[in-house]
Amino acid sequence: MDEAFGLDAFGLHDRMRLFNYVTADLRHTYLWLLRAFERARSNYHVLLHTTEVAAELDALAAEHADCPGSHGLELPRLLDALVDWGLLDRAQDATRAASLAEYRNRHSVYQFTEVGYRAHRAVESVLGASLSDVNLSRLVFSDLLADLNALASANREGDAEEVYRKLTRLDSVLGDMAERAARFYLMLGDLSRSTETTADAFLAHKDALLAHLRDFHLELQRYTPLLRRGVEAVEATGVDRLVEAAAEADERLFRSPAERLEDWRQRWHGMRSWFAPPGHGRSCEADRLGEATVGAISDVLALLRRVTEARRGGVSRESQLRHLAAWFAAIPSEQAAHALFQVVFGFWAPRHTGVAHPAADSIATRHSWWDAPAVELSRTLVETGRSAGPGRPAAIARDETARARLRERQLAERTRLTEAAGRLAETGLDQIVLDESQTVVLLRLLDAALIARSASGRAVPFAGVTLGVRLSLTPIEGVTTVQTHRGLLHLDGFALRVTAARQVRQRVAA
Repeated sequence: MDEAFGLDAFGLHDRMRLFNYVTADLRHTYLWLLRAFERARSNYHVLLHTTEVAAELDALAAEHADCPGSHGLELPRLLDALVDWGLLDRAQDATRAASLAEYRNRHSVYQFTEVGYRAHRAVESVLGASLSDVNLSRLVFSDLLADLNALASANREGDAEEVYRKLTRLDSVLGDMAERAARFYLMLGDLSRSTETTADAFLAHKDALLAHLRDFHLELQRYTPLLRRGVEAVEATGVDRLVEAAAEADERLFRSPAERLEDWRQRWHGMRSWFAPPGHGRSCEADRLGEATVGAISDVLALLRRVTEARRGGVSRESQLRHLAAWFAAIPSEQAAHALFQVVFGFWAPRHTGVAHPAADSIATRHSWWDAPAVELSRTLVETGRSAGPGRPAAIARDETARARLRERQLAERTRLTEAAGRLAETGLDQIVLDESQTVVLLRLLDAALIARSASGRAVPFAGVTLGVRLSLTPIEGVTTVQTHRGLLHLDGFALRVTAARQVRQRVAA
């Protein structure tokens, strides 16, 4: 149907010409002209005469100092250029003529073409892009889970319009999340490559940046198995039925039923690949996003270390290279320049080529240097040129008093935590407020239990043992809350039970 209506006749060359105004001599004027049309379009005024364009330009000039206004501009010539590039469409409006002479004159009215408006919005999105606008949306996961549950219910009931609405929303939200993640990680890459110009901003916002990454990663880990079960629940209601319902409610006129059906099938497969692995041993997009977030946290910490070391030393790589370039520029002779180059970059004669292999007789003389086994060299020989000797072993300094004091402190800490673990096993976690020692024991038990948890993602009981007590976590519907002196600890979907480890072993043996 597209070919019958000629919608694809706008070829690649015509599409590229839409951006000619960006490189033209009067590109700023063209930009403000298009902004005038966009301003009028936002007020539902689509067709503009030259006088109305001038009025819109003057209104923008009153609000923005860099807008040129309409004074001194040849608006008909500029507007005709935009028409030639395909951004505007020109038509004649003879109803404006008040006399025969005016009727014979040209009364052109202009409006955006569809592709021209899209080209202008693309340019505006680039001009308005800011690093401070990028972020990872962690609040979207709860909405995705609710939409998946509603989609399964609508597909089960046969509500085609609700299926179409929920699928459209899921597609839009996932696309926005993917774009946000890509922009955020690109911003981190740019930040790591430009530490000299953004060091102050990075040091000022490093805590917020790390907290943002950590919170997003925790929410992603929490919701990934829930979203995977939501996708499986939708598929249990019938994928073919789901796709047919969405295609039936789709109102795109210039798509055939078969094209709409295939389009929605591809969209569902794309959404499914986000949270459900395509096969055994393969990761989904959510898993890859989690790995990218962990890698981003490592990169931010490495960048923090580099910035901190540069600030502590008072010099940076850029300042060192600038000083080195100044030395080369002020060098008196070419020979001195070669000497400086050798000293700076270490290009002197190798001092270790005369070392023989310990089993030289076992190496055939016909072997080239590339194929022969490598010779092990000592660091002393490579760095100083001196052969490494056995030498006299250095004395080992032992501070017995400090060791004894440290050992006593460790034993006291161990005793305090063991007693706290025993009290915790006797009283349990209900209706008590955990003190500092009991809170530390509970966190250690949770750490041990989570390490021992199965990676299958299924809701199965698991446990952790430390300090003679055992923490069992059993899947439930609801939230378990533990009161500590630091505040409330909430665990979603698990019940906690602390018992003595020896009692558990005796019961299992019995």
